[in-house]
Amino acid sequence: MKILVCINQVPDTTTKITFTENNTQFNESGVQFILNPYDEIALARAIELTDNGLGTVTVINVGEANTEPTIRKALAIGATDAVRINAAPKDAYFVSTQIAEYAKDKAFDLTLTGKESIDYNGSKVAAMLAELLDLPSVSTIKKLDIDGTSGTVEREIEGGKEVITIPLPFVAGTSEGVAEWKIPNMRGIMSARTKPLTVVEPVATADFGHIVQFETPAPRGAVKMIDAAEAGKLVDLLHSEARVI
Repeated sequence: MKILVCINQVPDTTTKITFTENNTQFNESGVQFILNPYDEIALARAIELTDNGLGTVTVINVGEANTEPTIRKALAIGATDAVRINAAPKDAYFVSTQIAEYAKDKAFDLTLTGKESIDYNGSKVAAMLAELLDLPSVSTIKKLDIDGTSGTVEREIEGGKEVITIPLPFVAGTSEGVAEWKIPNMRGIMSARTKPLTVVEPVATADFGHIVQFETPAPRGAVKMIDAAEAGKLVDLLHSEARVI
Protein backbone atom coordinates (compact mmCIF):
# COMPACT_ATOMS: atom_id res chain seq x y z
CA MET A 1 0.00 0.00 0.00
CA LYS A 2 1.25 3.47 -0.93
CA ILE A 3 0.03 6.21 1.39
CA LEU A 4 0.50 9.95 0.91
CA VAL A 5 0.27 12.11 4.04
CA CYS A 6 -0.03 15.87 3.65
CA ILE A 7 1.76 17.75 6.42
CA ASN A 8 1.92 21.39 7.37
CA GLN A 9 4.20 23.47 9.57
CA VAL A 10 2.32 25.64 12.07
CA PRO A 11 3.20 27.90 15.02
CA ASP A 12 3.27 26.19 18.42
CA THR A 13 0.04 26.86 20.32
CA THR A 14 2.02 28.66 23.05
CA THR A 15 3.47 31.16 20.56
CA LYS A 16 2.64 34.83 20.95
CA ILE A 17 1.24 35.88 17.57
CA THR A 18 2.11 39.28 16.11
CA PHE A 19 1.95 40.88 12.67
CA THR A 20 4.06 43.29 10.64
CA GLU A 21 3.70 45.45 7.51
CA ASN A 22 0.58 47.21 8.83
CA ASN A 23 -0.91 43.87 10.00
CA THR A 24 -0.65 42.27 6.57
CA GLN A 25 2.20 39.82 7.29
CA PHE A 26 2.59 37.17 9.98
CA ASN A 27 5.69 37.90 12.06
CA GLU A 28 7.80 34.72 12.17
CA SER A 29 10.51 36.25 14.35
CA GLY A 30 11.00 34.15 17.48
CA VAL A 31 8.19 31.75 16.58
CA GLN A 32 8.55 28.06 17.44
CA PHE A 33 7.13 25.94 14.60
CA ILE A 34 5.77 22.40 14.94
CA LEU A 35 4.22 19.68 12.82
CA ASN A 36 0.48 20.33 12.65
CA PRO A 37 -1.04 18.01 15.31
CA TYR A 38 -3.88 16.74 13.12
CA ASP A 39 -1.42 15.93 10.34
CA GLU A 40 0.66 14.07 12.93
CA ILE A 41 -2.39 11.92 13.72
CA ALA A 42 -2.76 11.13 10.01
CA LEU A 43 0.91 10.22 9.82
CA ALA A 44 0.68 7.95 12.87
CA ARG A 45 -2.22 6.00 11.35
CA ALA A 46 -0.45 5.71 8.00
CA ILE A 47 2.58 4.23 9.73
CA GLU A 48 0.36 1.74 11.60
CA LEU A 49 -1.26 0.67 8.32
CA THR A 50 2.11 0.02 6.70
CA ASP A 51 3.85 -1.66 9.65
CA ASN A 52 5.85 -4.82 9.03
CA GLY A 53 6.78 -3.82 5.49
CA LEU A 54 3.19 -3.71 4.22
CA GLY A 55 3.67 -0.48 2.31
CA THR A 56 5.27 2.96 2.16
CA VAL A 57 4.38 6.36 3.60
CA THR A 58 5.32 9.52 1.71
CA VAL A 59 4.88 12.86 3.44
CA ILE A 60 4.39 15.97 1.34
CA ASN A 61 4.64 19.60 2.38
CA VAL A 62 4.13 22.84 0.52
CA GLY A 63 6.72 25.12 2.07
CA GLU A 64 10.07 26.79 1.74
CA ALA A 65 13.42 25.52 3.03
CA ASN A 66 12.67 26.55 6.62
CA THR A 67 10.08 23.73 6.83
CA GLU A 68 12.67 20.98 6.37
CA PRO A 69 13.28 20.41 10.13
CA THR A 70 9.54 19.72 10.49
CA ILE A 71 9.65 17.37 7.50
CA ARG A 72 12.61 15.56 9.04
CA LYS A 73 10.58 15.08 12.22
CA ALA A 74 7.90 13.34 10.13
CA LEU A 75 10.61 11.11 8.69
CA ALA A 76 11.89 10.41 12.20
CA ILE A 77 8.39 9.38 13.29
CA GLY A 78 8.43 6.73 10.57
CA ALA A 79 7.62 8.09 7.10
CA THR A 80 9.48 6.36 4.27
CA ASP A 81 10.34 9.45 2.24
CA ALA A 82 9.32 13.07 1.83
CA VAL A 83 8.51 15.66 -0.81
CA ARG A 84 8.75 19.42 -0.36
CA ILE A 85 7.06 21.64 -2.93
CA ASN A 86 9.24 24.72 -2.89
CA ALA A 87 6.71 27.51 -2.32
CA ALA A 88 5.13 29.47 0.50
CA PRO A 89 1.61 28.11 1.12
CA LYS A 90 -0.62 30.99 0.01
CA ASP A 91 -4.03 29.42 0.67
CA ALA A 92 -5.87 26.08 0.65
CA TYR A 93 -6.47 26.12 -3.11
CA PHE A 94 -2.81 26.78 -3.84
CA VAL A 95 -1.70 23.99 -1.48
CA SER A 96 -4.26 21.52 -2.86
CA THR A 97 -3.30 22.28 -6.46
CA GLN A 98 0.41 21.78 -5.80
CA ILE A 99 -0.15 18.46 -4.02
CA ALA A 100 -2.58 17.24 -6.69
CA GLU A 101 -0.11 18.06 -9.45
CA TYR A 102 2.53 15.94 -7.74
CA ALA A 103 0.22 13.06 -6.77
CA LYS A 104 -1.85 12.73 -9.94
CA ASP A 105 0.36 10.09 -11.58
CA LYS A 106 1.89 8.44 -8.48
CA ALA A 107 -0.90 5.88 -7.90
CA PHE A 108 -1.25 6.42 -4.15
CA ASP A 109 -3.76 4.01 -2.60
CA LEU A 110 -4.71 6.42 0.17
CA THR A 111 -4.17 10.12 0.85
CA LEU A 112 -4.50 11.48 4.39
CA THR A 113 -4.55 15.02 5.74
CA GLY A 114 -5.33 16.47 9.13
CA LYS A 115 -8.90 17.70 9.48
CA GLU A 116 -7.48 21.25 9.59
CA SER A 117 -4.35 23.22 10.41
CA ILE A 118 -4.31 24.81 13.84
CA ASP A 119 -3.31 28.23 12.49
CA TYR A 120 -6.07 28.90 9.93
CA ASN A 121 -8.57 26.15 10.87
CA GLY A 122 -9.88 26.06 7.31
CA SER A 123 -10.70 22.33 6.88
CA LYS A 124 -10.50 22.75 3.09
CA VAL A 125 -7.49 20.87 1.77
CA ALA A 126 -8.84 17.30 1.97
CA ALA A 127 -11.98 18.10 -0.04
CA MET A 128 -10.20 20.34 -2.56
CA LEU A 129 -7.44 17.81 -3.11
CA ALA A 130 -9.94 14.99 -3.67
CA GLU A 131 -11.86 17.10 -6.19
CA LEU A 132 -8.68 17.94 -8.10
CA LEU A 133 -7.68 14.25 -8.16
CA ASP A 134 -11.24 13.11 -8.98
CA LEU A 135 -11.34 10.91 -5.87
CA PRO A 136 -13.94 10.34 -3.15
CA SER A 137 -13.25 12.09 0.14
CA VAL A 138 -14.50 12.19 3.70
CA SER A 139 -13.46 14.69 6.35
CA THR A 140 -13.12 14.74 10.12
CA ILE A 141 -12.91 11.00 10.53
CA LYS A 142 -12.42 9.48 13.98
CA LYS A 143 -11.48 5.96 12.88
CA LEU A 144 -9.90 4.40 9.79
CA ASP A 145 -9.45 0.74 8.82
CA ILE A 146 -8.33 -0.76 5.51
CA ASP A 147 -9.54 -4.13 4.26
CA GLY A 148 -8.23 -5.20 0.87
CA THR A 149 -9.44 -2.75 -1.74
CA SER A 150 -11.64 -0.59 0.49
CA GLY A 151 -11.48 1.48 3.64
CA THR A 152 -13.98 1.90 6.46
CA VAL A 153 -14.12 5.25 8.23
CA GLU A 154 -16.12 6.47 11.18
CA ARG A 155 -17.07 10.02 11.98
CA GLU A 156 -19.31 11.78 14.46
CA ILE A 157 -22.67 13.17 13.40
CA GLU A 158 -25.41 14.82 15.41
CA GLY A 159 -26.88 12.21 17.71
CA GLY A 160 -24.47 9.40 16.89
CA LYS A 161 -21.80 8.22 14.49
CA GLU A 162 -21.61 7.47 10.77
CA VAL A 163 -19.71 4.49 9.34
CA ILE A 164 -18.81 4.62 5.64
CA THR A 165 -17.07 2.09 3.40
CA ILE A 166 -15.13 3.67 0.53
CA PRO A 167 -13.22 1.97 -2.33
CA LEU A 168 -9.53 2.77 -2.59
CA PRO A 169 -8.10 5.21 -3.50
CA PHE A 170 -9.67 8.06 -1.52
CA VAL A 171 -8.76 11.13 0.53
CA ALA A 172 -9.57 11.49 4.24
CA GLY A 173 -9.15 14.29 6.78
CA THR A 174 -8.26 12.84 10.17
CA SER A 175 -9.11 13.94 13.69
CA GLU A 176 -8.49 12.73 17.24
CA GLY A 177 -9.13 9.04 17.74
CA VAL A 178 -7.72 7.81 14.44
CA ALA A 179 -4.34 7.14 16.08
CA GLU A 180 -2.15 8.18 18.98
CA TRP A 181 0.71 10.58 18.36
CA LYS A 182 4.07 8.87 17.97
CA ILE A 183 7.29 10.10 19.58
CA PRO A 184 10.42 9.70 17.44
CA ASN A 185 12.99 7.38 18.98
CA MET A 186 16.76 7.74 18.59
CA ARG A 187 16.89 5.24 15.76
CA GLY A 188 14.19 7.14 13.89
CA ILE A 189 15.94 10.47 14.43
CA MET A 190 19.22 9.10 13.09
CA SER A 191 17.65 7.40 10.07
CA ALA A 192 15.67 10.54 9.19
CA ARG A 193 18.91 12.26 8.25
CA THR A 194 19.44 9.95 5.28
CA LYS A 195 15.87 9.31 4.14
CA PRO A 196 15.01 10.79 0.72
CA LEU A 197 13.62 14.34 0.68
CA THR A 198 12.75 15.44 -2.85
CA VAL A 199 12.29 19.15 -3.62
CA VAL A 200 9.82 19.94 -6.41
CA GLU A 201 9.21 23.35 -7.95
CA PRO A 202 5.60 24.63 -7.85
CA VAL A 203 3.26 24.88 -10.82
CA ALA A 204 1.46 28.05 -11.79
CA THR A 205 -2.02 28.40 -10.29
CA ALA A 206 -4.87 30.86 -10.43
CA ASP A 207 -4.94 33.47 -7.65
CA PHE A 208 -8.50 33.70 -6.31
CA GLY A 209 -7.82 35.85 -3.29
CA HIS A 210 -5.31 37.28 -0.86
CA ILE A 211 -5.15 38.35 2.77
CA VAL A 212 -5.96 42.02 3.23
CA GLN A 213 -5.26 42.31 6.93
CA PHE A 214 -4.91 40.30 10.13
CA GLU A 215 -6.62 41.30 13.36
CA THR A 216 -5.91 40.04 16.86
CA PRO A 217 -8.81 39.39 19.25
CA ALA A 218 -9.90 42.32 21.38
CA PRO A 219 -8.43 42.26 24.90
CA ARG A 220 -10.63 40.87 27.61
CA GLY A 221 -12.66 43.45 29.47
CA ALA A 222 -12.91 43.86 33.23
CA VAL A 223 -14.97 41.36 35.19
CA LYS A 224 -17.82 42.56 37.38
CA MET A 225 -18.61 40.45 40.41
CA ILE A 226 -22.24 40.42 41.54
CA ASP A 227 -23.22 39.35 45.01
CA ALA A 228 -25.54 36.36 45.05
CA ALA A 229 -28.08 38.40 47.00
CA GLU A 230 -28.29 40.92 44.11
CA ALA A 231 -29.48 38.69 41.26
CA GLY A 232 -31.68 41.50 39.96
CA LYS A 233 -28.62 43.65 39.38
CA LEU A 234 -27.12 40.89 37.24
CA VAL A 235 -30.24 40.83 35.07
CA ASP A 236 -30.04 44.60 34.61
CA LEU A 237 -26.38 44.40 33.58
CA LEU A 238 -27.12 41.65 31.07
CA HIS A 239 -29.71 43.90 29.46
CA SER A 240 -27.65 47.08 29.53
CA GLU A 241 -24.04 46.01 29.07
CA ALA A 242 -23.73 42.45 27.79
CA ARG A 243 -22.87 42.01 24.12
CA VAL A 244 -23.37 39.00 21.91
CA ILE A 245 -20.20 38.32 19.89
